[in-house]
Amino acid sequence: MKHRIAGRRLDRTTEHRTAMFRNMVTSLLRHEKIVTTTPKAKELKRIADKVITQAKRGTPHARRLVNRDIKDVEVLVKLFGPVAERFKARPGGYTRLIKVGRRAGDNAEMSVIELVEKTPAAEPEGETKSKSKKTEKAAQ
Repeated sequence: MKHRIAGRRLDRTTEHRTAMFRNMVTSLLRHEKIVTTTPKAKELKRIADKVITQAKRGTPHARRLVNRDIKDVEVLVKLFGPVAERFKARPGGYTRLIKVGRRAGDNAEMSVIELVEKTPAAEPEGETKSKSKKTEKAAQ
């Protein structure tokens, strides 16, 4: 029995699993949305929420702790800047899992994991919801 054993092994060694989740949390924070298998996404959610909570503290010690896992300077700056500000008032639950079906090759269940609140800069500038073709022709 696995009493008091948290986390999934995912059929990987500890070193491989640690490196994989460090890379995945970096990608999640860089792109704010990634597609992966459901078990990996569920485990990633735990790690990503803890990293964002540390970033909300904003102390030098919190930055050092997060820097152990996230080595990319651009992602670190983004995390402690806009991402921390975006989630300042939110007490938790910074990520969302959406199941998207099964992968064609091996039938693995796939999910999208994304940050909950979208940034205003996520939409391309100058592009708003375009009018339908009929209204565009009528305006000409």
